Amino acid sequence: MIAIANQKGGVGKTTTAINLATALAAVDKRVLVIDIDPQGNASTGFGIRPDGRGGAYEVIVDGAPIDSVARETEIPGLRLVPASVDLFGADLELVGLTRREHRLRAALADARCDYVLIDCPPAVGLLTINAMTAAGRVLIPLQCEYLALDGLHQAVRTIDRVRRNFNPAIEILGILLTMFDSRNRLSALVAADVRGYFGPAVYDTVIPRNVRISEAPSHGKPVLLYDWKCAGARAYMRLAAEMLRREERAA
Repeated sequence: MIAIANQKGGVGKTTTAINLATALAAVDKRVLVIDIDPQGNASTGFGIRPDGRGGAYEVIVDGAPIDSVARETEIPGLRLVPASVDLFGADLELVGLTRREHRLRAALADARCDYVLIDCPPAVGLLTINAMTAAGRVLIPLQCEYLALDGLHQAVRTIDRVRRNFNPAIEILGILLTMFDSRNRLSALVAADVRGYFGPAVYDTVIPRNVRISEAPSHGKPVLLYDWKCAGARAYMRLAAEMLRREERAA
């Protein structure tokens, strides 16, 4: 179970959730994506919009079974638990519930899949805490700009707090450099700084700035379906391959 999180918005978090999940499904992994961001961009990125059938809100707040709200996507082996506008009030509703930080973890206890990817909101609230308590690992996308480094440090501090209080096994799966512009010296400087500080925790794969990645969500498709030959699609396939290789070495 992997939480994809960064307190700063606009760093490629949802794009990574959509396209990494698709790349893993393309190599015959059974993947479940859970969209707990109230904006619901991961859901619309798969072409799925709220339809009254329930989703992440019902799972976390009402205790609905995952299988009762998970939707099939057009990618074989990939299912989605969609977000809805009800999630905007979920943090407040969770305050009065028992084991409020562990509700998603309990719901995922019987998840039948190889990978669960949780797309988190760009904020530290009970939804994000639920994701990190449920997940064994956190993937942190980082836009290659200096202001984005603040979000990285905040994410690391949040993971430390969750480890102390709710999930002692949680760890950083990796840091993914996104929106890299090879023509921009700043991108290279930020990448070098992050690699110098975090070392091998930073993935070798870098996600480039790519117009096809930006266009794909408006068509309700991952970029791997929208234009599988583009640089962005190839980068996400390399990321999935690198993740699987790292897991094999660690096994």
